[in-house]
Amino acid sequence: MKRLALLFLSFTLTAAAQSVPANLHWSGSWATAPMQPIPPDVPPSSIFENATLRQIVHLSTGGDYLRIRLSNVFGAGPMHIAAIHIAEAVDPASSQIDTATDAEVTFDGRPDATIPAGAAYVSDPIKFDAKPMSNLAITFYFDQPPAPETYHDNSNQTSYLVHGNHVSSPLLSDAITIDHWFWLTGVEVGRPDRDRCVVAFGDSITDGWQSTVNGNNRWPDDLAARLQVNPGTRSVCVLNEGIGGNRVLLDGTGPAAVARLDRDVLSEPGAKYVILLEGINDIGHLAREGQVSQADIDTLAAHLIGAYQQIIDAAHSSGLKIIGATLTPFGGSGYYTAHGQGAQFEALRQKVNAWIRQPEHFDAVADFDKATRDPADPVRFLPAYDSGDHLHPNPAGYKAMAAVINLQWFESR
Repeated sequence: MKRLALLFLSFTLTAAAQSVPANLHWSGSWATAPMQPIPPDVPPSSIFENATLRQIVHLSTGGDYLRIRLSNVFGAGPMHIAAIHIAEAVDPASSQIDTATDAEVTFDGRPDATIPAGAAYVSDPIKFDAKPMSNLAITFYFDQPPAPETYHDNSNQTSYLVHGNHVSSPLLSDAITIDHWFWLTGVEVGRPDRDRCVVAFGDSITDGWQSTVNGNNRWPDDLAARLQVNPGTRSVCVLNEGIGGNRVLLDGTGPAAVARLDRDVLSEPGAKYVILLEGINDIGHLAREGQVSQADIDTLAAHLIGAYQQIIDAAHSSGLKIIGATLTPFGGSGYYTAHGQGAQFEALRQKVNAWIRQPEHFDAVADFDKATRDPADPVRFLPAYDSGDHLHPNPAGYKAMAAVINLQWFESR
């Protein structure tokens, strides 16, 4: 009897595998960068015991098949997920799902998965009508608490937590709400034609700080929307690999850009283009150290430019085109006003931007500085684009940034 059961299981898995077209090409449709927990922002692991967690993500491109990527890269031990379901989200600002679309996610034919510490897993393919620019609800059930969490800090998207197993519940009533993503790092779509992905690689401005919670109006979202209405780029996906507070050269909130490049950019399925917007936090953290010499400022400029070149070379070696984005204004922010050296730090930003704009460094340049600055006071944002902290754009500013990206860069395969 046991042998017959195993044979039946083998036949079921084989039949499932044969039901997936052999000519599918997989590429990302949504992604986020994994991070280590930052206490006290992350709830204790015990809260996930016997709990259902529903997370909402905004797809860029669509397809007839889906699979999801999970990460336990910062975990201290194996992580067990008892069940995962996916469904269309009725509204990005709600836990409600369209139950007619509810589907079970499996791993090697099993409804649960145990992910070793430091590892990332990809689910089995799922037949699913994933529409471009749609919202997907991914619901986990944990029977035991994982520790510690791998998560993404600033989701600007509400996740919902209730106790008990409610993976298929239409609505998670009286849920605890959390503005983080946990263990989920990507959604891939399978299509007969090969998609090309733009990876937005940056800090909080790419991550979407000061964008609207549940509004999906970060600049990469706005770029994805533009690509979808342009006939020549409808198959181009956008993956947001921004981390708030991220730096190019040193770890902080998330590993340094040069340290996470391979995982968060070069290994992304379908990656063809990179837009790099990093460096403002390197300048800002130098400003926070107290009075610094001009020699220290010049050294940081040299190190930043050297790191940019390393990232360019790595992208080219992997067959990716890389677009340099100029650093946006920060006049009036705490970075600028620290220790009375604002003019020196502004000169550093201008020096870095001049290098980015110089031909033959990047394959192209997205001039976010020019798109967002106040012509009457170029060290500051245009008031209509300032979120109020003088460091991050508001949604109108993010839209202006996306608008200066030339879609023709992405039209050729």
